[in-house]
Amino acid sequence: MSRFRIPRPRTAAGRVAGVVGVVGVAAAGLAAGVVSERALVRRLKADPTDPYADEVFGEQRYDEALLLEMPDGTDVHVEVVEPTRPAPGRPTVVLVHGFCLDMGTFHFQRKMLAERGEHRIVAYDQPGHGRSGRLESGEYDLAALGDTLRRVIDRVVPEGPLVLVGHSMGGMTIMAFAEAYPELFGDRVVGTVLMATSGGLLAETKLVAPALLGRVGGPVLFMVNNATRYGGTVIDRARRSTSNVAWLLTRRYGFGTPNPSPALVSYVEEMNSRTSADTVTRYLRTLATHSRFPALAALAGTPVLVVVGDKDMITPVNHSEEIVRRLPHAEYVKIHDSGHVVMLEHADEVDAALARFLEAL
Repeated sequence: MSRFRIPRPRTAAGRVAGVVGVVGVAAAGLAAGVVSERALVRRLKADPTDPYADEVFGEQRYDEALLLEMPDGTDVHVEVVEPTRPAPGRPTVVLVHGFCLDMGTFHFQRKMLAERGEHRIVAYDQPGHGRSGRLESGEYDLAALGDTLRRVIDRVVPEGPLVLVGHSMGGMTIMAFAEAYPELFGDRVVGTVLMATSGGLLAETKLVAPALLGRVGGPVLFMVNNATRYGGTVIDRARRSTSNVAWLLTRRYGFGTPNPSPALVSYVEEMNSRTSADTVTRYLRTLATHSRFPALAALAGTPVLVVVGDKDMITPVNHSEEIVRRLPHAEYVKIHDSGHVVMLEHADEVDAALARFLEAL
């Protein structure tokens, strides 16, 4: 990557103009390079064999929706699905999604569980994601996300057994929860499902796709590094102007099959694009410093299911293998030809593993 020097305007107006100019140069460079991407995306989206072309993604049925106010004033959107065939002792399933996604991550698992009707389902959007509010100031913190999970449980599931299901950052949130409240595991939490997540090897992950930075060079790298200083609005505009590149990067980094469903790629990319650049930059620090292997000890006395795609490029297989090494009693399911969004890409296999896990409790 060539060196890119940003001049320092002497006035406040000059600084703003300089940043806008950098953004303009970056956007122009991107626009010049995405003509072929636009044609490729159009061709890939036209796949007549897409099994999910007619799937209706987005909102699902719920029996109750509520906004919970956190101590910092952030509103967290929660949805509850009541069981149609309740049975004594059945645990409530709490779904905790990952970075730059929302509760729709578990589209197929929630659909499967609702159709079975045996478990109460609680899903929520993490702060700064989906229909939950954003922080007004400061940084997001995984410990705070663990506390958010605790508040959701206290408010919506004040008693009875729980199974926590976390994908990616959602799994890290569960680990932060376990670090703060280990006494709840075995008592309240009777099972944990960790999908495509990490206990602390994040220096090796690709949470910010290096390919994107490699394509656009210094200007966009400068914008990302200075997003909290200058604000995320201009970066959001650049993201929208390069949606075809974003779609292709989502396809490349989120999926493992050679020809993933275009409808699924679009669904994941839409969730990504709804997460503001401001939210993204505020989360990056806490994700990069995540290290909670000792917290896994709280899970040692309860059933654990670990699921990962064998072609996950964001939290690779060795991350899940390290979790299983520390929790040797865990059931380990590695799914062939799957990437990071394993629960969408190979929904049938993940649904089957989750159903077996719940039945065995």
